[in-house]
Amino acid sequence: MKPLIVCAIALLSATLLGTAPLVAAEPSPACAAKRVEIERGISEAEARGNAREARGLRRALRANQDNCTTASLEAERNRDIAEATRDVADREAELAKAEHKGDASKIVKQREKLDEARRDLAEAQRPLPQ
Repeated sequence: MKPLIVCAIALLSATLLGTAPLVAAEPSPACAAKRVEIERGISEAEARGNAREARGLRRALRANQDNCTTASLEAERNRDIAEATRDVADREAELAKAEHKGDASKIVKQREKLDEARRDLAEAQRPLPQ
């Protein structure tokens, strides 16, 4: 019984005094998913022999491990959605311009670019893992 009381007092003191927690907090599922995505990118970059990309991704992995929160990922997601939305609008304007000129090859090229921009937007709009 006495060791249990000592352990409870130590845990309570550490919590109240603000010292390092004895139990690590559970990482958010969104941050864990992002971490897996970055690790996959590192493996792919190394397989291609792209040391510079791998180094940058390792830096991103450290930042994820040190600073990732669901709120920061949500803010990043919102920025990505806004950027992708602007890209779609730009591509739609470029397609309209090509259609107005009537150049068939440019119309095809602009439609392909618009389709890619729409895919990027759909990717950005995917909800974060829960």
